Amino acid sequence: MELALAIQPIGTLWVNAIRMTVIPLVVSLLITGVASVADLRSMGRLGGRTLLVFGGLLVLSAVVPAVTMPAVFALFPWPTGQIPLPAGAVEAAARLRESGTPVGVVEWFTSLIPPNPVEAAASGNMVSLIVFVFLVALATARSAPETREPLVRFFKAVSEVMLLLVEWIIAVAPVAIFCLVVPLAAQSGASLVGAVGFYIAGVAIGCAIVVALYYPVVAVLGGVGVGRFARAVLPTQLIGISSSSSIASLPAMVASADALGITSRVSGFVLPLAVSVFKPAAGVAWVTGALFVSRVYGIEVGAREMGIVAVAAIFLSFAAPGVPRGAFLLLTPLFLAIGLPAEGIGVLIAVDLIPDMCATVVNVTGDVAATVLVARAEDDVAETTG
Repeated sequence: MELALAIQPIGTLWVNAIRMTVIPLVVSLLITGVASVADLRSMGRLGGRTLLVFGGLLVLSAVVPAVTMPAVFALFPWPTGQIPLPAGAVEAAARLRESGTPVGVVEWFTSLIPPNPVEAAASGNMVSLIVFVFLVALATARSAPETREPLVRFFKAVSEVMLLLVEWIIAVAPVAIFCLVVPLAAQSGASLVGAVGFYIAGVAIGCAIVVALYYPVVAVLGGVGVGRFARAVLPTQLIGISSSSSIASLPAMVASADALGITSRVSGFVLPLAVSVFKPAAGVAWVTGALFVSRVYGIEVGAREMGIVAVAAIFLSFAAPGVPRGAFLLLTPLFLAIGLPAEGIGVLIAVDLIPDMCATVVNVTGDVAATVLVARAEDDVAETTG
């Protein structure tokens, strides 16, 4: 245990090194991708295709868990009687009730325009930051050539330098991931028993099912073979599961897209948007969480309730606040709507460490898959019109 805790700072330093490249990479890629497009109508078509792909993958990622996870949970030998609450569940539920964080589509919409873009970048509010950068990129695209061209060259240089830095950081990934996983295993081993272990296993199975579905989707609709896609996305998945952060995985996603031959015009637009608003893991996490809480409190949930959770994951996951465990704030009214106690959210927060790692793998794999599908759609248009 002492050795595990001693090497943990090495992994933390590595994650911080990845995170430090995210903001300059997002800004440079987005400005370069948008401002270098002479015809802004083509950018509008790219945005429309991106949202369409996001919507399709969200439906897939929500409907499949809603159908399969009740059967998976039925296979587990759940203990009879009331399941004891995990340590910290009551406290987590109390903090959630007292947080006072505004939740809802209206609050999310009004926060899109950042009053201070520097503060948005510093606080990790990626949605607001991307809105600001996108508007700057559009203004750059509409500016005079003598203004536009130096800016595009500058941000192109920044993106190339950041990608080189990312290559250096990823090169030490095996050692860093070992330093992250060993302390986690040492600290969490005792908690992987009983009902909590079944919940974690359920999340892992659900996430594995959704991730496995992405490979044939990319092969059939994206024209990228399963093996090629698997090799390209593996480094991103490893960083995602070790850092539990889609945003921290963004540099690796860019490298994965580059390995698949996707142009920077597409990846520089789709990936920053994906890490901000596209959360395909919400379907797995919310469905599995609802089933687990129903077991804990002995409340039956049926197909109607699972359908409500799946629909909410499709339409509300984009509005999750940009704070740690922000998606749980959206679950509170949803649980009340299907007859589950809001205190159950505290149960999910208390045992969320490993489920969050699995969910991140779904998110980052979905981000790269979406980029492939959008790139294929752009190529199809080019072929038919070219």
